[in-house]
Amino acid sequence: MRLRTLMMLILLGAIAAFAAVNWTAFMTPTTLSLVFAVVQAPLGAIMLAIAGLITVLFLVFVVYLQTSVIIETRRYGRELQAQRELADKAEASRFTELRGFLDAELSKLSDRITEVKAGTDTRLDQLERDLRATVEKAGNTLAAYIGELEDRVEQAISGKNSKPSI
Repeated sequence: MRLRTLMMLILLGAIAAFAAVNWTAFMTPTTLSLVFAVVQAPLGAIMLAIAGLITVLFLVFVVYLQTSVIIETRRYGRELQAQRELADKAEASRFTELRGFLDAELSKLSDRITEVKAGTDTRLDQLERDLRATVEKAGNTLAAYIGELEDRVEQAISGKNSKPSI
């Protein structure tokens, strides 16, 4: 219980105790002027009734305020939950969009890698053929030079043998 509520209850209890102790004074009739008429009535009872009426009106007002605050809080809670769900859906949508974008980019990258690999394989095959041709040509040239040298050596050897000796 809040301190303020406790103090109000203590104050109302004190007023009720005061009224109960002085009940005879409250109920003593006196002459009261109502501006347009004069009546005999207990002034204490009238003042006590007015204080009770004001207390009831304040209690009704407090209940109305608390009720309106509770209703407004619930409304704000529902709006907050709706906004949270909307934000979650937007975030999920963004993640889905990002996933689609990444899939498309990865697909493009994979296609590009395949293209580059095919081009590289073609170029390597061409370079391998060129290298084989060059090696074969170099081998043929070397074989021709060796053959020519053999011929010269054979001619030199046969020329020595065929020369007359003096």
